[in-house]
This record gives sequence, C-alpha cells and structure tokens, in this order.
Amino acid sequence: MISKPNESAATSAPSAPNQARAKAQGAAVRSRSALAPREHHFRGSLGRYATGVAIVTFDGMTKRHGITVNSFTSVSMDPPLVLVSIARSTKAHDELAGRPFAVNILGAEQRTLAMHFAGRPGPDPLWVEGEVAPRLSNVLAYFECRPWAAYPGGDHTLYLGEVAHFNYRSGDALAFANSTFTTIPQGQRGMEDVL
Repeated sequence: MISKPNESAATSAPSAPNQARAKAQGAAVRSRSALAPREHHFRGSLGRYATGVAIVTFDGMTKRHGITVNSFTSVSMDPPLVLVSIARSTKAHDELAGRPFAVNILGAEQRTLAMHFAGRPGPDPLWVEGEVAPRLSNVLAYFECRPWAAYPGGDHTLYLGEVAHFNYRSGDALAFANSTFTTIPQGQRGMEDVL
C-alpha cells in the first residue's frame, strides 16, 4: 500500500499570524510593482505635464557649457532661490558643482537653440557676459545664480541657485509637452501689471 501525504496538513488553513504575514507580503509585492513602472511609461506619464524650456549655462574648467532642461522651478522668494535638475549622465553635470550658473528661459522662436544644447548642434549661439555667469542673448527671461546647495536626487542632482540678477522681455514662451515643443502665448497682463 502506498502511503499518501497527510492531506489534512496540506489543506489546513494557515495560522492567523501566517495569514497576516502572507497578506503583508502580497501587499508589499503589489506596492513594489506599482512603484516600479516601466521607464517609458513613467516618462510618458510625466510628459503629460507641460513645462517651460530652459538652458542652464555656466563656465566650466576648460570651456563654456549649456544644457537644455525642462526641470526648473522657483524655490524661495526670500532669499530668491531657483532649482534645476541635471542628469548625472550628462557631460556637464560634474563641472556644474559649486559654479555660478544662469537659467535662460526660451521664447517660442528659440526651438533651434533648445535643440542645440540638447545635443543636436546648430548655429553657434550668441553669448552675453553676465555679472555672475554667462547667459544667452535675447532669451525670454534669465536668472544669474550663485551656487546655494546641491542634493542627490536618484539619477539626477538638484542644484539650487541664489538669484543675483534677472530680467525678462515680452514674447511667447517655448514649452514642452507630450514629447513635442509647443507655444505658450504671452498673456494680456503680466503680474507686474496687476501690482
């Protein structure tokens, strides 16, 4: 006679602590999969958020650098601080640390300039010797910054700059959404008109 495994042991319900542990492990697996979406889907989701387009410029050890970014935000009014997020994989990343920089906000007509500093060389840009950092000529707005702090942010570094000089001009803004450039028309009234 062939003996069978104890069927009652195989079919008996786990104890309450084991049930709780299994439930927690299942939730953790579901949570990890929710937090680890495929990169292209994550990028696609982020791409639904329209942003302005800017170029961060600075003098490196041996040459002048510029890098197109769309991750730029104001941080504080007092002191005036802004933040840019730079991928650690970029050539300019390590040279930016501790250096003054300028954030150049692009007008709608400056797509070629955005592409130039995104790695598709075009005509040489016109530079302006800023008081704190080099900047680009005829941009929609600019912020010359002294380094304030830098923080690791995954595969990027978050660079905060204290704004020393800034200005703007009239015009439509260049924006980026759904992996394409678009235009944000100039409003009828700016904040300075309201004050």
